[in-house]
Amino acid sequence: MGKLEGKVAVITGANSGIGLASAKRFASEGARVFMTGRRQAELDKAVAEVGHEARGVQGDVANLADLDRLYRVVREEAGRIDVLLANAGGGELMPLSDITEEHFDRTFATNVKGTLFTVQKALPLLRDGASVILTGSANGNKGGASFSVYSASKAAIRNFARSWIQDLAPRRIRVNVLVPGATSTPGLHGLFPTEEVNRAVVAIMEAAAPAGRMGSPDEIANAALFLASDDSSFVNGSELFVDGGAAQV
Repeated sequence: MGKLEGKVAVITGANSGIGLASAKRFASEGARVFMTGRRQAELDKAVAEVGHEARGVQGDVANLADLDRLYRVVREEAGRIDVLLANAGGGELMPLSDITEEHFDRTFATNVKGTLFTVQKALPLLRDGASVILTGSANGNKGGASFSVYSASKAAIRNFARSWIQDLAPRRIRVNVLVPGATSTPGLHGLFPTEEVNRAVVAIMEAAAPAGRMGSPDEIANAALFLASDDSSFVNGSELFVDGGAAQV
């Protein structure tokens, strides 16, 4: 029997990278998976890759009407949520001197506002004892040049978990933060303007990790599975770093 047999999981930002890898992992462990993503064509492809009767619901987590539509589908088709992986997020490189209001609003709308309302609007469907996983970032602890707005948004995610475990204690709902380090995803490689710059930055990231390499989405998904399953039943309010040791040195 799979570790998530019979459970209902909702994953935002599931059309690629860590979200897609987690959807595949959860489904392979027996979960009924609902997936969201902003781009319909990519979401459809991702759902087909996951199989196991996964369900895709197109939407943007920064749009509260889209979240309402997502949870309406989950309510009608499954009736509850056992695992919520609030994974949707993104960022752009922008030095302090160039930061604009639009850049700030775009980043915080998805990473902070989107995460907040993804969890809040799920509350009526979350069963008592459910697992909520927030995708953070090692940058939320260490920061990074030209990445301050993104890093600050991910620092907010850490405090959400610390606060929400107290709000949700009467319902025994666990909230933990999954903290990937440098992971080979389309989102990360898409940050850089040229392939030459991408290779140079990747080499720096690999050298910074004691493991000597970047992570894979599948490795992050394995950690997400731990937080989603009963194996982590006494893990609450934690940060699980999956970064090859980069944030620890």
